[in-house]
Amino acid sequence: MFPGIWTHLRLHALEAHDLALSKLERNFERDPVDVQQLARSGHLSPGILKERYYQELRPNLPGHEARHDLTLELWLESWPS
Repeated sequence: MFPGIWTHLRLHALEAHDLALSKLERNFERDPVDVQQLARSGHLSPGILKERYYQELRPNLPGHEARHDLTLELWLESWPS
């Protein structure tokens, strides 16, 4: 858009599975809807989401693992086909 002007600007964004998992603990009303939209658009795989949760996120949660496990399972059960 402006070649050469933004030479020091770096943009970073979460990968889709990481974005979905970042919404898991908060789980506001709009979060499952956002995750379903990512799934419908083909950016999420339920298997990868579950694998990353159990391998990367869950071991680092400060507590309430059962609640987060349930949230993930509810999200996976309502996965769009």
